[in-house]
Amino acid sequence: MERNLFKFIWRHSKSQQLVVLMVVIVSWPVGYLIYDIPKDIINEAIARGALGEPPPFVVEKFGFILLAFDDPSVLLLVLSIAFLAMIIVNNALKYRIGVYKGRMAERLLRRLRYELYARILRFPLPHFKRMSQAELINMINKEAEDVGNFTASAFIDPVFFGGQLVIILVFILIQSPWLGVAALAFYPIQMYLIPKLQRKIGALTKQRQRQLRHLGEHIGESVSGIIEVHAHDTAHLERSRFADRLGIIFGIRYKIFRLKFFIKFINNFIDKLAPFLFYLAGGFFVIEGDLTIGALMAVIAAHKDMSGPWKEMLTWLQNRQNALVVFEAVVSQFDPGGMLPEERQDAEPGDVQRLTGDMELTNVGLVDEDGIRRLSGVTLTLALDKHFAVVGTPNSGKNELARVLARLENYTNGRISVCGNNLAELPESVTGRRICYVGTDTFLQSASVRDNLVYALKHRPQRPAEYDDMDARARQIALAEARIAGNSDLDYRANWVDYDEAGVRSQAELHE
Repeated sequence: MERNLFKFIWRHSKSQQLVVLMVVIVSWPVGYLIYDIPKDIINEAIARGALGEPPPFVVEKFGFILLAFDDPSVLLLVLSIAFLAMIIVNNALKYRIGVYKGRMAERLLRRLRYELYARILRFPLPHFKRMSQAELINMINKEAEDVGNFTASAFIDPVFFGGQLVIILVFILIQSPWLGVAALAFYPIQMYLIPKLQRKIGALTKQRQRQLRHLGEHIGESVSGIIEVHAHDTAHLERSRFADRLGIIFGIRYKIFRLKFFIKFINNFIDKLAPFLFYLAGGFFVIEGDLTIGALMAVIAAHKDMSGPWKEMLTWLQNRQNALVVFEAVVSQFDPGGMLPEERQDAEPGDVQRLTGDMELTNVGLVDEDGIRRLSGVTLTLALDKHFAVVGTPNSGKNELARVLARLENYTNGRISVCGNNLAELPESVTGRRICYVGTDTFLQSASVRDNLVYALKHRPQRPAEYDDMDARARQIALAEARIAGNSDLDYRANWVDYDEAGVRSQAELHE
């Protein structure tokens, strides 16, 4: 599994990211015109018209006359319509970017959750003793969503909001270089100070994630051991331990709040300080005739809009830090040693259709997750058409040997061969269909008794589901979306029961 979050995002959404980035680039000139057109409305149409200056009333850009009218009212109407058109186009582009980002984020979240769940199905059995169900559920549901919400913004938001900042700064610099310098003056301070504070918040977030997992473990222990709590009157102890963990989380969260609102304090103060300079310095420039009133008003309006993309950039930095911390923690938990290789779980049986002959064990050993040797030097030959029994005390290794023979646990040394094949290298489609394991623990799926009885016959879809035309089209779209997100495109609603493996020819015979 990809361990770098940005590589994971780019690898699985490169083409979609490029499409959105192209739309973002198209939005840049539209954004510039939204600030530039009001300046011409005030200076050329309103100011000159109100003063009764003679025509023509023109709009000139870079030495070229774009519009010229004898009546200022006509110019005002044209420019106002153009301004409204730019607003509509700009919002339409933002809508398109937002919708596309949302779909892309959901696809990446779906892919991430699917990959994590698929890895659970390949975990070595001892790993489940070290990880609780609550931990796995929380990481796939909550923590994966925290990462998924960031995925669509990883590349797009810096370009989109960074581009808006550049457009505003370029516009201000064109109107007045001195006002442009004033607008830029305080950003170096923010760019130096705020990332440092964000890193501190990221470290605290990592601590909080760790403490929340401990909290989940404590809840799981209390539920599993509720009889011991009642039997030994330890409710006060458990409540005290739970309160202690909540206190640790409270302290971490309080530190995060302080840092977050300190960042907001800095941003708000600097955001309000710049207009003070614009009114003061810009007013002098207007009085001296070095700047028009329309340009000054446009500059003030543009700078006011700078706070939006700048705050979005700061939010992106914070979300980036949080997503990196969570992604790193989740990936590390879903990458245990001894996992079943993916190709071994997905491969078809091939030539191995039946297991016959003998199963030979040569010097087989097993060391468990705690470093305790459960099996050592097991060497024997088992005829697959005979019955045999292994007897011993509960800790003799008999249960571990049964799981090793069923390939549910991986032996750590030696070799087991069956039909001339190395048992450790056989695909799960062989070991899962040709070797039966019945342990002491009973588990039923949340389905009917019949579904549980035929569960062992459902390896691959055998017959397609029957849909009407509308449902068939919807199902094709759903399966295509699954492929795009890297999910399985096998139809869950198909008939998965393998009648041949059950020795019958139809549903009716299977029912009998």
